[in-house]
Amino acid sequence: MNCIKTYWNGEDQRKICCPQCRQTFRPRPILGKNTMLAALVEQLKKTGLQAARADHCYAGPEDVACDFCTGRKLKAFKSCLVCLASYCEKHLQSHYDVAPLKKHKLVEPSKTLQENVCSRHDEVMKISCRSDQQSICSLCSFDEHKGHIPVSAAAERTERQRELEASRQNIQQRIQDKENDVKLLQQEVEAISRYADKTVEDSEKIFTELIRLIQKRSSNVKQQIRSQQESEVSRVKELQEKLQQEIIELKRKDVELKQLSYTEDHNQFLHNYPSLSQLSEPTDSSSIDVRPLRYFEDVTAAVSALRDKLQDILTEKWTDISLRFIQGDVLLPQPEPKTRAEFLKYSCQITLDPITVHTSLLLSEGYRKVTKVTQTQPYSRHPDRFTGWFQVLSRESLTGCHYWEVELSGGEVSVAVAYSNVSRAATKFGHNDRSWALNCVNNTYNFWFNKISTPVPGPQCSRIGVYLDHTEGILSFYSVSETMTLLHRVQTTFTQRLYAGVRVFNTGTTAEFCKPK
Repeated sequence: MNCIKTYWNGEDQRKICCPQCRQTFRPRPILGKNTMLAALVEQLKKTGLQAARADHCYAGPEDVACDFCTGRKLKAFKSCLVCLASYCEKHLQSHYDVAPLKKHKLVEPSKTLQENVCSRHDEVMKISCRSDQQSICSLCSFDEHKGHIPVSAAAERTERQRELEASRQNIQQRIQDKENDVKLLQQEVEAISRYADKTVEDSEKIFTELIRLIQKRSSNVKQQIRSQQESEVSRVKELQEKLQQEIIELKRKDVELKQLSYTEDHNQFLHNYPSLSQLSEPTDSSSIDVRPLRYFEDVTAAVSALRDKLQDILTEKWTDISLRFIQGDVLLPQPEPKTRAEFLKYSCQITLDPITVHTSLLLSEGYRKVTKVTQTQPYSRHPDRFTGWFQVLSRESLTGCHYWEVELSGGEVSVAVAYSNVSRAATKFGHNDRSWALNCVNNTYNFWFNKISTPVPGPQCSRIGVYLDHTEGILSFYSVSETMTLLHRVQTTFTQRLYAGVRVFNTGTTAEFCKPK
Protein backbone atom coordinates (compact mmCIF):
# COMPACT_ATOMS: atom_id res chain seq x y z
CA MET A 1 0.00 0.00 0.00
CA ASN A 2 2.87 2.36 0.81
CA CYS A 3 4.36 1.65 -2.61
CA ILE A 4 1.10 2.48 -4.38
CA LYS A 5 0.62 5.66 -2.36
CA THR A 6 4.16 6.80 -3.13
CA TYR A 7 3.54 6.12 -6.82
CA TRP A 8 0.29 8.10 -6.79
CA ASN A 9 1.82 11.01 -4.88
CA GLY A 10 4.13 11.56 -7.82
CA GLU A 11 1.33 11.54 -10.38
CA ASP A 12 -1.07 14.23 -11.57
CA GLN A 13 -3.77 14.19 -8.88
CA ARG A 14 -6.42 15.02 -11.44
CA LYS A 15 -5.88 11.67 -13.19
CA ILE A 16 -4.98 8.72 -10.95
CA CYS A 17 -3.92 5.54 -12.81
CA CYS A 18 -3.81 1.99 -11.47
CA PRO A 19 -0.21 0.73 -11.92
CA GLN A 20 -1.47 -2.77 -12.73
CA CYS A 21 -4.45 -2.45 -15.11
CA ARG A 22 -3.87 1.23 -16.10
CA GLN A 23 -7.51 2.15 -15.28
CA THR A 24 -7.90 5.84 -14.35
CA PHE A 25 -9.85 7.16 -11.37
CA ARG A 26 -11.26 10.56 -10.51
CA PRO A 27 -11.19 11.32 -7.61
CA ARG A 28 -8.34 9.32 -6.00
CA PRO A 29 -9.81 6.06 -4.56
CA ILE A 30 -9.44 4.90 -0.97
CA LEU A 31 -7.42 1.64 -0.86
CA GLY A 32 -8.45 -1.35 1.23
CA LYS A 33 -6.76 -4.67 2.01
CA ASN A 34 -7.89 -7.78 0.08
CA THR A 35 -8.29 -10.05 3.06
CA MET A 36 -9.03 -13.20 1.05
CA LEU A 37 -5.86 -12.86 -1.05
CA ALA A 38 -3.83 -12.03 2.03
CA ALA A 39 -5.06 -15.17 3.78
CA LEU A 40 -4.16 -17.33 0.80
CA VAL A 41 -0.66 -15.85 0.65
CA GLU A 42 -0.09 -16.44 4.36
CA GLN A 43 -1.24 -20.05 4.04
CA LEU A 44 1.05 -20.61 1.03
CA LYS A 45 4.00 -19.20 2.94
CA LYS A 46 3.44 -21.63 5.81
CA THR A 47 2.89 -24.80 3.78
CA GLY A 48 3.36 -24.70 0.03
CA LEU A 49 6.72 -22.97 -0.26
CA GLN A 50 8.27 -24.95 2.54
CA ALA A 51 7.09 -28.21 1.00
CA ALA A 52 8.34 -27.17 -2.41
CA ARG A 53 11.69 -26.10 -0.99
CA ALA A 54 12.06 -29.34 0.95
CA ASP A 55 11.08 -31.49 -2.04
CA HIS A 56 13.59 -29.63 -4.18
CA CYS A 57 16.46 -30.38 -1.74
CA TYR A 58 15.76 -34.09 -1.18
CA ALA A 59 17.65 -36.57 -3.36
CA GLY A 60 15.71 -38.37 -6.07
CA PRO A 61 16.50 -41.66 -7.86
CA GLU A 62 18.81 -39.91 -10.35
CA ASP A 63 20.56 -37.69 -7.78
CA VAL A 64 23.66 -38.29 -5.65
CA ALA A 65 22.52 -38.47 -2.01
CA CYS A 66 24.38 -37.19 1.04
CA ASP A 67 26.08 -40.11 2.80
CA PHE A 68 25.68 -38.51 6.26
CA CYS A 69 21.98 -37.65 6.23
CA THR A 70 19.70 -39.92 8.29
CA GLY A 71 16.15 -40.65 7.28
CA ARG A 72 15.25 -39.00 4.01
CA LYS A 73 18.56 -37.94 2.45
CA LEU A 74 19.27 -34.54 0.92
CA LYS A 75 20.99 -34.00 -2.40
CA ALA A 76 24.78 -34.03 -2.25
CA PHE A 77 26.44 -30.66 -2.86
CA LYS A 78 30.02 -31.98 -3.24
CA SER A 79 31.90 -35.29 -3.23
CA CYS A 80 35.29 -35.73 -1.51
CA LEU A 81 37.92 -37.79 -3.34
CA VAL A 82 39.83 -38.35 -0.08
CA CYS A 83 36.90 -39.36 2.13
CA LEU A 84 35.20 -41.12 -0.79
CA ALA A 85 31.88 -39.72 0.41
CA SER A 86 29.27 -37.20 -0.75
CA TYR A 87 27.98 -34.35 1.41
CA CYS A 88 24.99 -32.02 1.45
CA GLU A 89 25.64 -28.34 2.22
CA LYS A 90 25.10 -28.89 5.96
CA HIS A 91 27.43 -31.86 6.39
CA LEU A 92 30.02 -30.36 4.01
CA GLN A 93 30.62 -27.41 6.32
CA SER A 94 33.28 -29.32 8.28
CA HIS A 95 35.44 -29.45 5.12
CA TYR A 96 35.46 -25.65 5.15
CA ASP A 97 36.02 -25.25 8.92
CA VAL A 98 38.39 -28.09 9.98
CA ALA A 99 42.01 -27.46 8.92
CA PRO A 100 42.94 -31.07 7.89
CA LEU A 101 39.74 -31.41 5.88
CA LYS A 102 40.38 -28.19 3.98
CA LYS A 103 43.15 -29.99 2.05
CA HIS A 104 40.77 -32.62 0.70
CA LYS A 105 39.86 -32.62 -2.98
CA LEU A 106 36.20 -31.66 -3.50
CA VAL A 107 34.49 -32.32 -6.82
CA GLU A 108 30.97 -32.19 -8.22
CA PRO A 109 28.67 -34.91 -6.79
CA SER A 110 29.72 -38.29 -8.21
CA LYS A 111 28.20 -41.77 -8.10
CA THR A 112 31.49 -43.43 -9.08
CA LEU A 113 33.55 -42.73 -5.94
CA GLN A 114 33.86 -46.41 -5.13
CA GLU A 115 35.61 -46.99 -8.42
CA ASN A 116 38.59 -45.18 -6.84
CA VAL A 117 38.91 -47.95 -4.22
CA CYS A 118 41.12 -50.97 -4.89
CA SER A 119 38.86 -54.03 -4.99
CA ARG A 120 41.69 -56.23 -3.66
CA HIS A 121 43.05 -54.15 -0.78
CA ASP A 122 40.06 -51.87 -0.12
CA GLU A 123 42.37 -48.82 -0.27
CA VAL A 124 42.10 -45.61 -2.24
CA MET A 125 44.01 -45.85 -5.53
CA LYS A 126 46.37 -42.86 -5.66
CA ILE A 127 49.05 -44.41 -7.91
CA SER A 128 49.13 -45.09 -11.65
CA CYS A 129 51.11 -48.07 -12.98
CA ARG A 130 52.70 -46.81 -16.18
CA SER A 131 53.75 -50.33 -17.18
CA ASP A 132 50.18 -51.68 -17.13
CA GLN A 133 48.43 -48.36 -17.76
CA GLN A 134 46.04 -48.76 -14.79
CA SER A 135 45.31 -47.20 -11.40
CA ILE A 136 46.54 -49.06 -8.30
CA CYS A 137 46.81 -48.54 -4.55
CA SER A 138 50.03 -48.36 -2.53
CA LEU A 139 49.80 -52.05 -1.58
CA CYS A 140 49.47 -53.11 -5.22
CA SER A 141 52.84 -51.50 -5.98
CA PHE A 142 54.49 -54.01 -3.57
CA ASP A 143 52.40 -56.93 -4.74
CA GLU A 144 51.36 -57.81 -8.30
CA HIS A 145 52.82 -54.57 -9.71
CA LYS A 146 56.20 -54.96 -8.05
CA GLY A 147 59.04 -53.84 -10.35
CA HIS A 148 56.69 -51.80 -12.54
CA ILE A 149 56.90 -48.04 -13.09
CA PRO A 150 54.63 -46.35 -10.51
CA VAL A 151 53.82 -42.64 -10.74
CA SER A 152 51.33 -40.47 -8.94
CA ALA A 153 47.88 -40.29 -10.45
CA ALA A 154 48.28 -36.51 -10.70
CA ALA A 155 51.55 -36.82 -12.66
CA GLU A 156 50.06 -39.44 -14.97
CA ARG A 157 47.00 -37.25 -15.45
CA THR A 158 49.25 -34.34 -16.41
CA GLU A 159 51.04 -36.47 -19.01
CA ARG A 160 47.82 -37.89 -20.37
CA GLN A 161 46.32 -34.39 -20.37
CA ARG A 162 49.12 -33.24 -22.68
CA GLU A 163 48.44 -36.20 -24.97
CA LEU A 164 44.74 -35.41 -24.80
CA GLU A 165 45.38 -31.83 -25.86
CA ALA A 166 47.59 -33.06 -28.69
CA SER A 167 44.88 -35.51 -29.76
CA ARG A 168 42.30 -32.75 -29.61
CA GLN A 169 44.54 -30.54 -31.74
CA ASN A 170 44.87 -33.41 -34.21
CA ILE A 171 41.09 -33.96 -34.22
CA GLN A 172 40.44 -30.23 -34.60
CA GLN A 173 42.96 -30.10 -37.45
CA ARG A 174 41.26 -33.05 -39.11
CA ILE A 175 37.91 -31.35 -38.64
CA GLN A 176 39.34 -28.21 -40.21
CA ASP A 177 40.81 -30.27 -43.06
CA LYS A 178 37.47 -31.98 -43.65
CA GLU A 179 35.67 -28.64 -43.51
CA ASN A 180 38.20 -27.24 -45.98
CA ASP A 181 37.59 -30.28 -48.20
CA VAL A 182 33.84 -29.67 -47.98
CA LYS A 183 34.42 -26.03 -48.93
CA LEU A 184 36.66 -27.09 -51.81
CA LEU A 185 34.02 -29.54 -53.00
CA GLN A 186 31.38 -26.83 -52.72
CA GLN A 187 33.64 -24.50 -54.70
CA GLU A 188 34.05 -27.28 -57.26
CA VAL A 189 30.26 -27.71 -57.45
CA GLU A 190 29.89 -23.97 -57.96
CA ALA A 191 32.72 -23.95 -60.52
CA ILE A 192 31.18 -26.89 -62.42
CA SER A 193 27.80 -25.14 -62.47
CA ARG A 194 29.41 -21.85 -63.49
CA TYR A 195 31.44 -23.44 -66.29
CA ALA A 196 28.44 -25.54 -67.41
CA ASP A 197 26.23 -22.43 -67.61
CA LYS A 198 28.92 -20.54 -69.52
CA THR A 199 29.48 -23.51 -71.87
CA VAL A 200 25.74 -23.79 -72.55
CA GLU A 201 25.61 -20.05 -73.24
CA ASP A 202 28.67 -20.17 -75.50
CA SER A 203 27.42 -23.28 -77.31
CA GLU A 204 24.03 -21.71 -77.94
CA LYS A 205 25.74 -18.60 -79.23
CA ILE A 206 27.99 -20.65 -81.55
CA PHE A 207 25.10 -22.73 -82.86
CA THR A 208 23.05 -19.55 -83.32
CA GLU A 209 25.90 -18.05 -85.31
CA LEU A 210 26.18 -21.26 -87.32
CA ILE A 211 22.44 -21.25 -88.04
CA ARG A 212 22.61 -17.56 -88.93
CA LEU A 213 25.53 -18.24 -91.28
CA ILE A 214 23.66 -21.09 -92.99
CA GLN A 215 20.55 -18.91 -93.29
CA LYS A 216 22.68 -16.14 -94.77
CA ARG A 217 24.21 -18.55 -97.29
CA SER A 218 20.74 -19.89 -98.09
CA SER A 219 19.52 -16.34 -98.67
CA ASN A 220 22.51 -15.62 -100.93
CA VAL A 221 21.84 -18.77 -102.98
CA LYS A 222 18.16 -17.88 -103.22
CA GLN A 223 19.02 -14.32 -104.31
CA GLN A 224 21.43 -15.57 -106.94
CA ILE A 225 18.85 -18.06 -108.23
CA ARG A 226 16.23 -15.33 -108.46
CA SER A 227 18.67 -12.98 -110.16
CA GLN A 228 19.64 -15.66 -112.65
CA GLN A 229 15.95 -16.48 -113.13
CA GLU A 230 15.17 -12.83 -113.89
CA SER A 231 18.06 -12.58 -116.35
CA GLU A 232 17.15 -15.78 -118.18
CA VAL A 233 13.43 -14.95 -118.26
CA SER A 234 14.26 -11.49 -119.65
CA ARG A 235 16.45 -13.00 -122.34
CA VAL A 236 13.81 -15.56 -123.30
CA LYS A 237 11.04 -12.93 -123.38
CA GLU A 238 13.15 -10.65 -125.55
CA LEU A 239 13.71 -13.49 -127.99
CA GLN A 240 10.04 -14.38 -127.77
CA GLU A 241 9.01 -10.80 -128.67
CA LYS A 242 11.40 -10.79 -131.61
CA LEU A 243 9.93 -14.02 -132.89
CA GLN A 244 6.40 -12.68 -132.44
CA GLN A 245 7.36 -9.61 -134.48
CA GLU A 246 8.79 -11.80 -137.24
CA ILE A 247 5.58 -13.85 -137.25
CA ILE A 248 3.51 -10.69 -137.73
CA GLU A 249 5.81 -9.52 -140.52
CA LEU A 250 5.66 -12.89 -142.27
CA LYS A 251 1.89 -12.98 -142.03
CA ARG A 252 1.68 -9.51 -143.57
CA LYS A 253 4.00 -10.63 -146.38
CA ASP A 254 1.89 -13.68 -146.91
CA VAL A 255 -1.25 -11.54 -147.31
CA GLU A 256 0.47 -9.19 -149.78
CA LEU A 257 1.82 -12.09 -151.83
CA LYS A 258 -1.57 -13.68 -151.84
CA GLN A 259 -3.16 -10.49 -153.14
CA LEU A 260 -0.41 -10.18 -155.77
CA SER A 261 -1.14 -13.69 -156.96
CA TYR A 262 -4.67 -12.58 -157.82
CA THR A 263 -3.50 -9.66 -160.05
CA GLU A 264 -4.60 -10.15 -163.66
CA ASP A 265 -2.33 -7.47 -165.04
CA HIS A 266 0.88 -9.23 -165.93
CA ASN A 267 2.90 -6.05 -166.09
CA GLN A 268 1.68 -4.96 -162.64
CA PHE A 269 2.53 -8.41 -161.21
CA LEU A 270 6.06 -8.31 -162.54
CA HIS A 271 6.55 -4.80 -161.31
CA ASN A 272 5.53 -5.49 -157.69
CA TYR A 273 6.85 -9.00 -157.24
CA PRO A 274 10.54 -8.15 -156.68
CA SER A 275 9.79 -5.87 -153.74
CA LEU A 276 7.21 -8.14 -152.17
CA SER A 277 9.23 -11.31 -152.46
CA GLN A 278 12.18 -10.01 -150.41
CA LEU A 279 12.09 -11.31 -146.76
CA SER A 280 14.02 -10.07 -143.68
CA GLU A 281 16.76 -12.23 -142.22
CA PRO A 282 15.12 -14.78 -139.91
CA THR A 283 16.24 -15.29 -136.25
CA ASP A 284 18.76 -18.06 -135.90
CA SER A 285 16.96 -21.00 -134.33
CA SER A 286 20.22 -22.22 -132.76
CA SER A 287 20.06 -19.36 -130.25
CA ILE A 288 16.96 -20.93 -128.81
CA ASP A 289 18.26 -23.42 -126.26
CA VAL A 290 15.35 -25.12 -124.54
CA ARG A 291 16.39 -27.31 -121.55
CA PRO A 292 13.23 -28.45 -119.85
CA LEU A 293 13.61 -29.63 -116.17
CA ARG A 294 17.35 -29.01 -116.20
CA TYR A 295 17.57 -25.40 -115.06
CA PHE A 296 19.77 -24.85 -111.93
CA GLU A 297 20.46 -28.55 -111.52
CA ASP A 298 24.11 -27.78 -110.89
CA VAL A 299 23.14 -25.41 -108.06
CA THR A 300 20.96 -28.09 -106.46
CA ALA A 301 23.79 -30.57 -106.77
CA ALA A 302 26.26 -28.14 -105.18
CA VAL A 303 23.91 -27.43 -102.26
CA SER A 304 23.34 -31.16 -101.78
CA ALA A 305 27.10 -31.73 -101.73
CA LEU A 306 27.46 -28.97 -99.13
CA ARG A 307 24.77 -30.60 -97.00
CA ASP A 308 26.50 -33.97 -97.17
CA LYS A 309 29.83 -32.43 -96.25
CA LEU A 310 28.32 -30.56 -93.28
CA GLN A 311 26.71 -33.77 -92.08
CA ASP A 312 30.08 -35.53 -92.25
CA ILE A 313 31.78 -32.70 -90.34
CA LEU A 314 29.03 -32.57 -87.69
CA THR A 315 29.19 -36.34 -87.24
CA GLU A 316 32.96 -36.26 -86.87
CA LYS A 317 33.02 -33.26 -84.50
CA TRP A 318 30.08 -34.52 -82.47
CA THR A 319 31.99 -37.74 -81.85
CA ASP A 320 34.90 -35.64 -80.59
CA ILE A 321 32.59 -33.62 -78.32
CA SER A 322 30.96 -36.81 -76.98
CA LEU A 323 34.37 -38.30 -76.19
CA ARG A 324 35.22 -35.23 -74.10
CA PHE A 325 32.10 -35.84 -72.01
CA ILE A 326 32.93 -39.54 -71.63
CA GLN A 327 36.53 -38.80 -70.63
CA GLY A 328 35.42 -35.98 -68.29
CA ASP A 329 37.57 -33.48 -70.16
CA VAL A 330 34.93 -30.77 -70.19
CA LEU A 331 36.59 -28.28 -67.84
CA LEU A 332 39.71 -26.84 -69.37
CA PRO A 333 42.72 -26.59 -67.00
CA GLN A 334 43.93 -23.20 -65.90
CA PRO A 335 47.13 -22.11 -67.66
CA GLU A 336 50.25 -22.34 -65.52
CA PRO A 337 51.35 -18.92 -64.18
CA LYS A 338 54.29 -17.21 -65.87
CA THR A 339 55.09 -14.14 -63.76
CA ARG A 340 55.43 -13.80 -59.99
CA ALA A 341 52.33 -11.61 -59.90
CA GLU A 342 50.38 -14.48 -61.47
CA PHE A 343 51.85 -16.96 -58.97
CA LEU A 344 50.85 -14.72 -56.05
CA LYS A 345 47.20 -15.08 -57.09
CA TYR A 346 47.50 -18.67 -55.77
CA SER A 347 49.44 -17.67 -52.64
CA CYS A 348 48.41 -19.57 -49.49
CA GLN A 349 49.36 -19.31 -45.81
CA ILE A 350 51.36 -22.30 -44.56
CA THR A 351 51.71 -23.06 -40.83
CA LEU A 352 53.73 -25.95 -39.43
CA ASP A 353 52.10 -28.75 -37.45
CA PRO A 354 53.52 -29.08 -33.87
CA ILE A 355 52.24 -32.65 -33.74
CA THR A 356 54.59 -33.73 -36.58
CA VAL A 357 57.72 -31.66 -35.76
CA HIS A 358 60.87 -33.52 -34.69
CA THR A 359 61.96 -32.93 -31.08
CA SER A 360 65.26 -31.40 -32.30
CA LEU A 361 63.42 -28.66 -34.15
CA LEU A 362 62.18 -25.46 -32.51
CA LEU A 363 59.01 -23.88 -33.87
CA SER A 364 58.42 -20.15 -33.82
CA GLU A 365 55.46 -18.71 -31.98
CA GLY A 366 53.42 -18.43 -35.16
CA TYR A 367 54.33 -21.97 -36.34
CA ARG A 368 55.79 -20.54 -39.57
CA LYS A 369 59.52 -20.84 -38.83
CA VAL A 370 61.55 -23.91 -37.80
CA THR A 371 65.12 -23.96 -36.43
CA LYS A 372 67.48 -26.91 -35.77
CA VAL A 373 68.63 -26.79 -32.13
CA THR A 374 70.85 -28.97 -29.93
CA GLN A 375 68.48 -29.17 -26.97
CA THR A 376 65.62 -31.67 -27.21
CA GLN A 377 62.24 -29.97 -27.09
CA PRO A 378 59.59 -31.20 -24.58
CA TYR A 379 57.01 -32.19 -27.16
CA SER A 380 54.47 -34.83 -26.18
CA ARG A 381 54.60 -38.32 -27.64
CA HIS A 382 52.48 -38.72 -30.75
CA PRO A 383 52.38 -41.31 -33.55
CA ASP A 384 52.47 -38.56 -36.20
CA ARG A 385 55.75 -37.05 -34.90
CA PHE A 386 58.91 -37.44 -37.02
CA THR A 387 61.55 -39.40 -35.11
CA GLY A 388 64.10 -40.46 -37.70
CA TRP A 389 64.89 -37.16 -39.45
CA PHE A 390 64.61 -33.47 -38.55
CA GLN A 391 61.42 -32.90 -40.51
CA VAL A 392 58.00 -31.28 -40.14
CA LEU A 393 54.79 -31.11 -42.19
CA SER A 394 52.25 -28.33 -42.56
CA ARG A 395 48.90 -28.20 -40.84
CA GLU A 396 47.14 -27.38 -44.10
CA SER A 397 46.33 -30.06 -46.64
CA LEU A 398 46.78 -28.97 -50.25
CA THR A 399 44.48 -29.67 -53.20
CA GLY A 400 43.81 -27.48 -56.20
CA CYS A 401 46.30 -24.70 -57.11
CA HIS A 402 48.62 -23.27 -54.42
CA TYR A 403 51.84 -21.25 -54.25
CA TRP A 404 54.14 -20.62 -51.27
CA GLU A 405 57.68 -19.43 -50.58
CA VAL A 406 60.29 -20.68 -48.09
CA GLU A 407 63.15 -18.48 -46.83
CA LEU A 408 66.33 -20.50 -46.09
CA SER A 409 69.19 -19.59 -43.78
CA GLY A 410 72.20 -21.64 -42.69
CA GLY A 411 73.09 -25.12 -43.89
CA GLU A 412 71.27 -27.93 -45.65
CA VAL A 413 67.50 -27.63 -46.13
CA SER A 414 65.02 -29.72 -48.13
CA VAL A 415 61.84 -28.05 -49.37
CA ALA A 416 59.25 -30.75 -49.94
CA VAL A 417 55.66 -31.88 -50.38
CA ALA A 418 54.40 -35.22 -49.06
CA TYR A 419 51.36 -37.38 -48.43
CA SER A 420 50.12 -37.55 -44.85
CA ASN A 421 51.11 -41.25 -44.58
CA VAL A 422 54.80 -40.58 -45.31
CA SER A 423 57.09 -42.57 -42.99
CA ARG A 424 57.83 -40.85 -39.68
CA ALA A 425 60.96 -42.83 -38.87
CA ALA A 426 62.44 -44.71 -41.80
CA THR A 427 63.30 -42.20 -44.52
CA LYS A 428 63.74 -38.52 -45.24
CA PHE A 429 61.75 -36.50 -47.75
CA GLY A 430 62.36 -37.60 -51.34
CA HIS A 431 63.66 -41.05 -50.39
CA ASN A 432 60.28 -42.76 -50.88
CA ASP A 433 57.37 -42.68 -53.33
CA ARG A 434 55.24 -40.54 -50.99
CA SER A 435 57.26 -37.32 -51.03
CA TRP A 436 59.04 -34.97 -53.45
CA ALA A 437 61.91 -32.79 -52.26
CA LEU A 438 64.31 -30.12 -53.55
CA ASN A 439 67.54 -30.42 -51.53
CA CYS A 440 69.48 -27.13 -51.12
CA VAL A 441 73.04 -27.52 -49.82
CA ASN A 442 76.47 -26.01 -50.51
CA ASN A 443 75.21 -23.73 -53.32
CA THR A 444 73.81 -26.71 -55.24
CA TYR A 445 70.37 -28.17 -55.87
CA ASN A 446 69.27 -31.78 -56.15
CA PHE A 447 65.74 -33.05 -56.67
CA TRP A 448 64.86 -36.27 -54.87
CA PHE A 449 62.00 -38.71 -55.44
CA ASN A 450 61.85 -42.40 -54.51
CA LYS A 451 65.58 -42.44 -53.66
CA ILE A 452 66.53 -41.09 -57.10
CA SER A 453 68.55 -37.87 -57.15
CA THR A 454 68.48 -35.46 -60.10
CA PRO A 455 71.05 -32.61 -60.20
CA VAL A 456 69.32 -29.28 -60.77
CA PRO A 457 71.22 -26.29 -62.22
CA GLY A 458 70.11 -22.81 -61.31
CA PRO A 459 71.03 -19.54 -59.58
CA GLN A 460 71.57 -19.71 -55.84
CA CYS A 461 68.94 -17.91 -53.81
CA SER A 462 67.78 -17.86 -50.19
CA ARG A 463 64.12 -18.05 -51.18
CA ILE A 464 62.47 -21.01 -52.89
CA GLY A 465 59.00 -20.73 -54.47
CA VAL A 466 56.79 -23.81 -54.80
CA TYR A 467 53.82 -24.03 -57.21
CA LEU A 468 51.40 -26.95 -56.94
CA ASP A 469 48.51 -27.81 -59.25
CA HIS A 470 47.18 -30.93 -57.57
CA THR A 471 44.49 -31.59 -60.17
CA GLU A 472 46.86 -31.44 -63.15
CA GLY A 473 49.70 -33.17 -61.27
CA ILE A 474 52.14 -30.25 -61.61
CA LEU A 475 54.82 -29.48 -58.98
CA SER A 476 57.37 -26.74 -59.75
CA PHE A 477 60.26 -25.29 -57.73
CA TYR A 478 61.53 -21.76 -58.41
CA SER A 479 64.47 -19.63 -57.34
CA VAL A 480 62.93 -16.32 -56.22
CA SER A 481 64.91 -13.07 -56.27
CA GLU A 482 64.27 -10.08 -58.49
CA THR A 483 63.10 -12.60 -61.07
CA MET A 484 61.75 -16.15 -60.86
CA THR A 485 63.81 -18.98 -62.33
CA LEU A 486 62.35 -22.44 -62.80
CA LEU A 487 64.62 -24.98 -61.10
CA HIS A 488 62.66 -28.21 -61.55
CA ARG A 489 59.19 -29.23 -62.72
CA VAL A 490 57.38 -32.50 -61.99
CA GLN A 491 54.46 -33.85 -64.04
CA THR A 492 52.77 -36.77 -62.31
CA THR A 493 49.44 -37.94 -60.84
CA PHE A 494 48.77 -37.16 -57.18
CA THR A 495 46.49 -39.73 -55.55
CA GLN A 496 46.15 -38.11 -52.08
CA ARG A 497 46.08 -34.71 -50.48
CA LEU A 498 49.55 -33.18 -50.13
CA TYR A 499 51.21 -31.32 -47.25
CA ALA A 500 54.09 -28.84 -47.44
CA GLY A 501 57.21 -29.89 -45.54
CA VAL A 502 60.84 -29.05 -44.77
CA ARG A 503 63.86 -30.95 -43.50
CA VAL A 504 66.52 -28.96 -41.61
CA PHE A 505 69.86 -30.71 -41.04
CA ASN A 506 72.45 -28.38 -39.46
CA THR A 507 72.21 -26.79 -36.02
CA GLY A 508 71.20 -23.14 -36.33
CA THR A 509 69.73 -23.63 -39.82
CA THR A 510 66.25 -22.16 -40.28
CA ALA A 511 63.44 -22.45 -42.79
CA GLU A 512 60.55 -19.99 -42.71
CA PHE A 513 57.29 -20.09 -44.66
CA CYS A 514 57.06 -16.40 -45.39
CA LYS A 515 54.18 -14.28 -46.62
CA PRO A 516 54.91 -13.46 -50.29
CA LYS A 517 54.74 -9.76 -51.18
